[in-house]
Amino acid sequence: MAGNVRDFLLEIGVEEMPARFLDPALVELKELAMAALKEQRLKFKRAQTYGTPRRLILFVEELAEIQTPLETVTKGPAVKAAYKQDGTPTKAAEGFARSQGVPVDSLLQRPVGQVDYVFAVKREAGRPAPEVLSLLAPALIARLHFPRPMRWGDLETRFARPIRWIVALFGSEIVKFNYAGLQAGRTTAGHRFLCKEPIELYTPVEYFEKMRQAFVMVDPRERRESILRQVQELAESVGGTIEQDEDLLNEVNNLVEYPTALIGDFSQVYLKLPKEVLVTLMREHQRYFPVNDPDGSLVPNFIAVRNGGAEHIEIVRTGNEKVLRARLADADFFFKEDLKSPLVEKVPSLKKVVFQESLGSVYDKVVRVSELTEYLAGVLGASEQEKKCALRAAYLAKADLVTSMVYEFPELQGIMGREYAERSGEEHGVAKAIFEHYLPRFAGDDLPDTVAGRMLSIADKMDNILGCFAIGIQPSGSQDPYALRRQALGITNILLAGGIQLSLEKVIASAYRCYEGKVSLKLSLKRVTKEVVEFFKHRLRGILEERGFHYDTVEAVLASGCDDFNDVYLRVQALASFRAEPAFNDLLTAFIRANNLSKKAATSYVDPKRLSDPAEKRLFNCLCAVREKVETYRISQNYRSLLAAVATLQEPLDQFFNAVMVMVDDQYVRENRLALLLSLAVMVKQVADLSRIVVESK
Repeated sequence: MAGNVRDFLLEIGVEEMPARFLDPALVELKELAMAALKEQRLKFKRAQTYGTPRRLILFVEELAEIQTPLETVTKGPAVKAAYKQDGTPTKAAEGFARSQGVPVDSLLQRPVGQVDYVFAVKREAGRPAPEVLSLLAPALIARLHFPRPMRWGDLETRFARPIRWIVALFGSEIVKFNYAGLQAGRTTAGHRFLCKEPIELYTPVEYFEKMRQAFVMVDPRERRESILRQVQELAESVGGTIEQDEDLLNEVNNLVEYPTALIGDFSQVYLKLPKEVLVTLMREHQRYFPVNDPDGSLVPNFIAVRNGGAEHIEIVRTGNEKVLRARLADADFFFKEDLKSPLVEKVPSLKKVVFQESLGSVYDKVVRVSELTEYLAGVLGASEQEKKCALRAAYLAKADLVTSMVYEFPELQGIMGREYAERSGEEHGVAKAIFEHYLPRFAGDDLPDTVAGRMLSIADKMDNILGCFAIGIQPSGSQDPYALRRQALGITNILLAGGIQLSLEKVIASAYRCYEGKVSLKLSLKRVTKEVVEFFKHRLRGILEERGFHYDTVEAVLASGCDDFNDVYLRVQALASFRAEPAFNDLLTAFIRANNLSKKAATSYVDPKRLSDPAEKRLFNCLCAVREKVETYRISQNYRSLLAAVATLQEPLDQFFNAVMVMVDDQYVRENRLALLLSLAVMVKQVADLSRIVVESK
């Protein structure tokens, strides 16, 4: 970059931040910094952010030493109004110059179209970068957002964690400012345990090497690669592998400044526990990487990542093994205790567990979900075996909530239900449905792949949604304590993935009836149905747009009804496909002309006896011929062919409009012709309301 430039370094040193804070903070810091530098007219080559649990770093390469000068040109009055005939300025010119803070004799004249105007040109010299940065840097720090910021001492400042030091260097010069009671300077800190002495920085460019010498890897990408390489090498050293786990890798990466991996082991006795139990203990509670053998089974090893070097690694390994051993012993005890009685005997205990204070106990929920599952089995045409399996699973699905294992490790709900069901002698399909009824648990999670699992998952989630809406605790804004949005997305994805044809309104009514007479509901069925349908429509709209369908295609289809999600998807596919065909323009033209006038129609019934003009008779005959095809296509859900069939009416419709006037004085003739147009519009609206399509101008 041309001109005088220097590098700029801003480091915010803090107490250790939670791992989940780091990545969003680095993204936000970079975006804010680039926008602020641009706004302040400070040119730079590149801006990058780095970070560890103890520091957020902004590094700007080749930042200009001075702002780009600012020139503003403001248009004033016309020349003929600004000057007298002898060329002296009028009061208008003097007032304009005064308002702009410039001498009247500095005004320029420029043509705008056919008229000359006066202009005021103001030039503002650029300020030195250190002066600008002394205001910009503290503003950047203050604008960073965190999920749960802290205050410390007697300060009103809020940040992720207490700020302990600030480095701000522009080249070798300190950018002077105060923030949170701290003076920005050139002194930073290394690793908390491996580097006790403060570190003096003289230029930004030496920062990275000095940090490396102080046992701090400031680049998250470098740390991540180091962790992954070490973990893979240790797993291979015992003939094992690690499963790809981006969430765990990112979390561990954001917990350390200088990663050193170590491998530990535990007793093979604990391999008798379900794999999910061991993985949960290691992954969720200890941030360890489980090790698998080539066939995917666990081996009695784990890999931990230490925040430090390799010194005294044996002591660290022993400590980690001791902690894990205690947790595994607890899990083994819970597992054996839970197996002392079959899963079915735990169901009555659910009467003592509150589901929601206004909606009864978990046992009450089990009864409702069983009723709704039975309804779904009927409308979906499930076989007797599938129905029996689903109902048994519905009865047992929540029983693991009162087990010792799930009480201690709630994330194992469903997983332990499946395990205990199988060990209690339940059918495999029942055990699988118990696990599947929680699916999907998060974005991108698996969907149930059995009929019983799908029915039970839909029933369980719909019971949650319906109950909460009926007592008036719908999600609002960012508040969704019962994760109803996620559950609605789950139901929608299950229906779409399985091609399941199901009336949303009928399911809502059935779920509502399961509550009636048992708990006090605030909202009527009519009100609940309206709100829940709209709630699901938002989820469906989002899914369809995520799958690449254009927003107006989605809106047009949804405007024609969204009671059956699978049918909606078929209609969206058909319309999206047909929009690429030349015949779509014929269809759109025909629909818009017919739809606009047909809004005044009282009925869609056409009386053939009142047809007199050859053009309206021809349109009627074409409508009748197309209607038969349309009905066949509608029943078979061949919506693309339906649209193509209606598009053929464009030519007889044009002839109709050219030959007759629709809005004639004769009421019966007028209504008959409006009915013709309404018949055409109704056929199209079985697929989509094309008035929602945005016509691109050419």
